[in-house]
Parts: sequence; C-alpha cells; structure tokens
Amino acid sequence: MNNDRLQAVIDYLQTLQDRICNTLERADGINTFSEDRWEYAQGGGGQSRVLGGASGLFEQAGVNFSRVSGQSLPEAASTRRPALAGRDYHATGVSLVIHPLNPCVPSSHMNVRFIVTGLSTGTPVWWFGGGFDLTPYYAFHDDVIHWHRTARQACEDFGAEVYPRFKQWCDEYFFIKHRQEARGVGGLFFDDLNEWDFDRCFAFMRSVGDHYLPAYLPIVERRRDTGYTDRERRWQLYRRGRYVEFNLVYDRGTLFGLQSGGRVESILMSMPPLAAWRYNYAPEPGSPEADLLDNYLTARDWLGAV
Repeated sequence: MNNDRLQAVIDYLQTLQDRICNTLERADGINTFSEDRWEYAQGGGGQSRVLGGASGLFEQAGVNFSRVSGQSLPEAASTRRPALAGRDYHATGVSLVIHPLNPCVPSSHMNVRFIVTGLSTGTPVWWFGGGFDLTPYYAFHDDVIHWHRTARQACEDFGAEVYPRFKQWCDEYFFIKHRQEARGVGGLFFDDLNEWDFDRCFAFMRSVGDHYLPAYLPIVERRRDTGYTDRERRWQLYRRGRYVEFNLVYDRGTLFGLQSGGRVESILMSMPPLAAWRYNYAPEPGSPEADLLDNYLTARDWLGAV
C-alpha cells in the first residue's frame, strides 16, 4: 500500500461523483446541483453537491465526495479493529442519498469508501466498504427484482458467495432495531474488506459504484409519472421518519463523520427535506401501505431461481 494507490482510489471516486451528478441532473430535467467545497481542519476536504426543489423529479438528491485525514481514527471506524484506535488515518469516499418527490419512486442510498491507517509509520492497514440499498414507499415487485438482480451482477466476477453474503449483511445492517423493522428492501453492504489483495478489493468497490445507476435509474424512469394523492404523500413522509431514525441512531457513516468533527451540513445531507411522525400509527390491513410492511420490509431471497 502506498500513496499512488490512495490517489488512484481518490481519482476514481471524484470521477464517480461527476458521473452520477451529471446523470441525475439529466434525469431530473429541471433542477441542477449546487456545490459547496469545504476543508477539513486536520487535512483534506470535500465537495458536497445537492439538487432538488418543489418541482422536478428529486425533492432532494445529495452526492458527497470527501477526502479527510487525521491523527486519531474515530471510534466508529475502530470499533471492529480496536488495535487501530488512535492511529493516523486517511479516509475517502462518495456517499449519496436520493429522495424523490413522487412517493411511487423509492429513495436510494449508495456509498463507497476507503480507509487506510498507519501510512506515516510505514505499517499501513487498509480496507474498503460500501454498498447500495433501496427504500420504497410503495411496493412494486418488478422494481425489487431488478434492484437485486443488478446487485448480484455487481458481485458476479468476485465469487458466487459474494452476493448472498453482502446481501445478508445489508439486511442485517439496515434494520431499525428499536422498531424491529427493515429500513427498506436491502441490496448490498460490506465493510472492513481487505480479505483479497488491494487490486481485487478496489475492483469490487468500483463494481459496486458502477452498478448503482443501472440499478436505480430504470426504476426511477418506470415510476416517475405514476400519479399520487395526498394520502400517498403523507405515507411517504411518515416512512421518511424511519429513514431519519436509522441514520441518526445507527448509521456508521453518520457517526464517523460526527465523531471526526466533519462538516455537519455534508454529514446530514442524507436527511430528507421533509419527514413526519404519527403517534402509534398502523396502516389499514390489506392496504398498499400494509403490503409494504408485511411483504417487503422483511429479509428474503428476492431472486431465488431468477
């Protein structure tokens, strides 16, 4: 591991941010991304880009690139590796969250990241992480199948066991424990990946990053013109409240950013622009809202023999 490899990861991530932002702007058709460039006190910085508004396809779409360094690895990144606590680190990644305006279009999240510690001492320890997951408000079975089929395609060149392993990890990670329910229908999640050599791990991270748009955009285009009423909008805002709960209580990326003293606006860019909470609410049995809770927000093998 050396600085050239770190720079290769950074170069890929910056290109990925540009590619995703350009594609989302074209899909939205009305709004364009604004960009904030920021610096991190200990070293590095990033570019936060946000698109959205009351018109257009996306109520809020945020795509972050960051490259930060520090003298003491935050607790959120060292919990699984206590021997690395207190070591210098470099962390870089792209993280995005998309909240469409139409409740029939699901929200989505993608993150790919790389962390290396100990470069200054000549004893580096590195790992990759990331994944993508889908949070629908109304259940469309074909969309879920397409999402997971594309996730499986991202893993195909790396072994038959990779998709089921990281799909299960995603199901377990994006689970709201205090509600005992899933945040969405899953996808892929991996962390602390260094079991292969650097080139293979980097290739896998790139495959995940490169498969996000093919996984998400066909769903967006399929549902963007579906009509909806105030009822569907109220349900969307209620379910967005669950998104907020997960991100503030459990998400390791959010905790890493806050613990490292990162830029709060960029860290909390994942929050939806509007959300709601309703006391002790339960949807009517047999309704489309109940169908989502009963039949989709539960871990299952979506592909089977597909």
